Amino acid sequence: MSKRNTILFIIVLIILTTGVLWYFYFNKSTDTINTNTKTEGENFVSNFFNFGKIKTKEVEDDSTPVTDISEENEETTIDIQKGNLFKISSMPVAGFTVFMKERFKEVPNPSPALPLTGEGDNPTSPPAKGGIEGGSKPSAPLTEFVPALRYVDKATGNIYQTFTDQINERKFSNMEIEGIYEAYFGNNGNTVISRYLKSSPLLSGETIITYSGSLPKEILGNDSVVENNISGSFLPENIIDMSISPNTTKMFYLFNWKEGVVGTTAFSNGDNKKQIFDSKYTEWLTQWPNENTITITTKSASFVPGFMYIINPNNSSIGLKRILGGIRGLTTLTSPNGKLVLYSNDTVSLNIYDIETGEAQTLGVKSLPEKCVWGISSDVIYCAVPKLIDNSFSYPDSWYRGEVSFSDDIWRIDVSQGNAKIIFNSEEEIDGVRLMLDQNEDFLFFINKKDSYLWGLTLE
Repeated sequence: MSKRNTILFIIVLIILTTGVLWYFYFNKSTDTINTNTKTEGENFVSNFFNFGKIKTKEVEDDSTPVTDISEENEETTIDIQKGNLFKISSMPVAGFTVFMKERFKEVPNPSPALPLTGEGDNPTSPPAKGGIEGGSKPSAPLTEFVPALRYVDKATGNIYQTFTDQINERKFSNMEIEGIYEAYFGNNGNTVISRYLKSSPLLSGETIITYSGSLPKEILGNDSVVENNISGSFLPENIIDMSISPNTTKMFYLFNWKEGVVGTTAFSNGDNKKQIFDSKYTEWLTQWPNENTITITTKSASFVPGFMYIINPNNSSIGLKRILGGIRGLTTLTSPNGKLVLYSNDTVSLNIYDIETGEAQTLGVKSLPEKCVWGISSDVIYCAVPKLIDNSFSYPDSWYRGEVSFSDDIWRIDVSQGNAKIIFNSEEEIDGVRLMLDQNEDFLFFINKKDSYLWGLTLE
């Protein structure tokens, strides 16, 4: 080949090679598509001559619609075993109740039965009118009554519920009241009383708002109707304290009036109000341990003598009956039979006072009545007892103000036998308050003061 032809061949080869590279540079490869990423500047040349890291960014796949699964999470059921400490709520709660709730009974699947036949070797007899094959009538599903819990979300006011033997938290209703700091239930869990603070610019402060609402009637087997709304009415403003009657149908509350306070009983929905108490002293705490007894105790302070009185809600003309007095740091918890008072002083020492005999007995346990609950028969007490108490603080003031927090074990105090023992040594950081038992005393429930979550303990 002549020198001229060789030069022409090289020139043509260069032109063809340049053309091919130019084509692939401006035409991106589409052989493989990643639906989850978009590549900037990616092509044949850049893949082949990898001179730098390719930048990618996540993009939405337009071919797949976005689905909101916030209300479609798979339900998780936790079976509760004896002696277990378990967390119930998934959020801080303002209050709770335990009540008996009906549900469908789980029955084991029956073994396959032989076909029902007629006489001899005749084929299966036809179903009777309104029945099933063989002439049998369908039976109604079996039901059972099981302890259940209802509780109020602090942040939203929504109500949640679950059974006690299987923790499966379900949203029951919409309340949508933000910042509820305290809640009670009445009418066997069918009424909720929610308390929250409302700013009052005219009064340059905050007003305590108390709302009593009736829960909608529940359909058996449908216990998570989230669209349920609550209807009710507002109680007087600035109710400073309240308590629920043992049968949960009534409430007793104190509210500021002129230069003192007024004490009123009413149905849990606010109807049938009746004044039974008034006082110029405004710092009281109330309890309603039995149908004939309401107790009022002066708010506790470590360096101030405290007093406790009894009111008969059925006969207020009797007046106040003094039970305890002159005890610094006094806090109290009266037994369901109204005969015994569990009380503590500024040393956080638990004592039992017998109202009939006037005698007091030290239990040898350090805790606060606010961390205890009486058994139904008034013979035992369950308490959240601090593992360690720092004596450099003033009690119960420092604990009330949150300056000190406890880490508790659970104790059972047998009043009739005069002994006490630890029934659960908790490894959790628990500061138990608002203790409550179910009616069979199979479960102990409480709120952890550290974070306001609801917990439970199965009792042996």
